[in-house]
Amino acid sequence: MNVDGKTILITGSTDGVGREVALMLGAAGATVIVHGRNSERGAQVLDALHRNGSPASVFYQADLSSFAQVHSLADTVKQNHERLDVLINNAGIGGFGPGGTVRQMSADAHELRFAVNYLAGFLLTRLLLPLLEASAPSRIVNVASIGQQAIDFDDVMLERDYSGARAYMQSKLAQVMFTFDLARELEGTGVTVNALHPATFMDTTMVREAGVTPRNSVEQGAKAIVHLAASDDVQGLTGHYFDGMQPARAEPQTYDADAREQLRKLSLRLTLFNQPPVAGDAIR
Repeated sequence: MNVDGKTILITGSTDGVGREVALMLGAAGATVIVHGRNSERGAQVLDALHRNGSPASVFYQADLSSFAQVHSLADTVKQNHERLDVLINNAGIGGFGPGGTVRQMSADAHELRFAVNYLAGFLLTRLLLPLLEASAPSRIVNVASIGQQAIDFDDVMLERDYSGARAYMQSKLAQVMFTFDLARELEGTGVTVNALHPATFMDTTMVREAGVTPRNSVEQGAKAIVHLAASDDVQGLTGHYFDGMQPARAEPQTYDADAREQLRKLSLRLTLFNQPPVAGDAIR
């Protein structure tokens, strides 16, 4: 896929691997829609893109812990861009280290990691699907993790026995389940959907703040993401999970059609239908 002239939205692209992906794709000629919470970092990424071959790139600020701001981001993209060739759902927060010991809530009263790492991307994707379909062939790339844990549908919001690691891994598994589910839904539309674990413990702020010694560079992870977003090698490939650039097997629950349906119903209720969470958040 030649990205010259393509429009690509990357959530969480003011820092870490998202920033590196933005710079790689911008240097290849793409118009990059940079997203983040911090406007100062956004301006720095935008300046680098403008200086290195992507003069039409833009930055939009939004806090994905708020569904209202997810809606606002989607509205801005649809108003300002006639097409969207690639959506990369990369934004996320970690669950390891001191910051992951306390259960936190999003602006919409959902467990924070499930909200930011999964529900926000689910909602943003749903809102932008008409634009992606109108721009087909187009791609959706969900940046997940090899760290996955099955969802307990009787305690999705982890009201019992909370741990940040469990919250993080559950949210990443949900991303892969969403990938498989949406790929089936979009068969024949020209929109492909894939997920990946880019690299293990990249040298990012998230990893360093968790007190973990980095194992891989952000460049390595970025290359894997760019491969799914832009490579001709995966043109037309949909509904797959990758470890780096290699096809891989995800956690067993992701292949359970009933579990995927249960997650879809829950996600629609909490996001597009905007219904409040209930005790246990079980869907039967």
